[in-house]
Amino acid sequence: MIKSILKGVVIGIANIVPGVSGGTMMVSMGIYDKLIHCITHLFSEFKKSVLFLLPIAVGMLAAIVGSSFGISWLFEHYPIQTNLLFVGLILGGLPAICKNVSGKKKKAGHIAVGIFFFVLVIAFAAIGESEGAAADLTFNVGNVLKLFGVGVIASATMVIPGVSGSMVLMLMGFYHPILETIKDFCSALAAADMQTVLADCGILIPFGLGVVAGIFGIAKLVEIIFEKFPLYAYWAIIGLIVSSPVAIFLMGTFPALTVVRAITGAVALAAGFFIAMKLGE
Repeated sequence: MIKSILKGVVIGIANIVPGVSGGTMMVSMGIYDKLIHCITHLFSEFKKSVLFLLPIAVGMLAAIVGSSFGISWLFEHYPIQTNLLFVGLILGGLPAICKNVSGKKKKAGHIAVGIFFFVLVIAFAAIGESEGAAADLTFNVGNVLKLFGVGVIASATMVIPGVSGSMVLMLMGFYHPILETIKDFCSALAAADMQTVLADCGILIPFGLGVVAGIFGIAKLVEIIFEKFPLYAYWAIIGLIVSSPVAIFLMGTFPALTVVRAITGAVALAAGFFIAMKLGE
């Protein structure tokens, strides 16, 4: 239970950080296939699926709420170490994924798929350095529908390994407004400010419903791909994972490298790699 909650925490933080993929974290920790299966078979295998998904969801929710307050501080004060920690978390899952393709005949198409998705993530990172104009979250029917659609897009990209849902939100101008709304909602709830809570619900509920719809939709598509074309799927994931560290450094802003930063960064990288391997066992 505790281990599953910790996995959820890692996934939740990854989904908050632009350039980092929650889907990649799921793969790195060895739960991607099972998580997709539990989502697509939630009703046919209800008890089994809920027991697996609930602690992960609790960890994700706690991480997202906590990150809305503190993640920016870590990236502002320790950008090299924090980014290298995530790089380690990503690379720590690569050996387990490579086992799925090792010893099996490689086709040109497999390599091509891996290269395609590698280039795709790098391209997204290259255009993701600037944020779109901040979105208007005024409560009206148009914005409710827009928030639902944004939730669908964001959650779909969050589930796909190698693609940063938060980066997509940033490009659409919804990243900071949604994050601030989550922070505002939690503060208002703690202060029993029900007027603000209800106002924030008008933003978070349609967005949340879109997130749920997007997760179920993309999970079914991913399951079909793994059933029909497993080797292509794994090569695509390898391409996505290998490209993710490059994307993180393309999108990040870093101070000058010093001996202390290099040493602490190397420790953070090793720690991330070790954590990913342990959580993936």
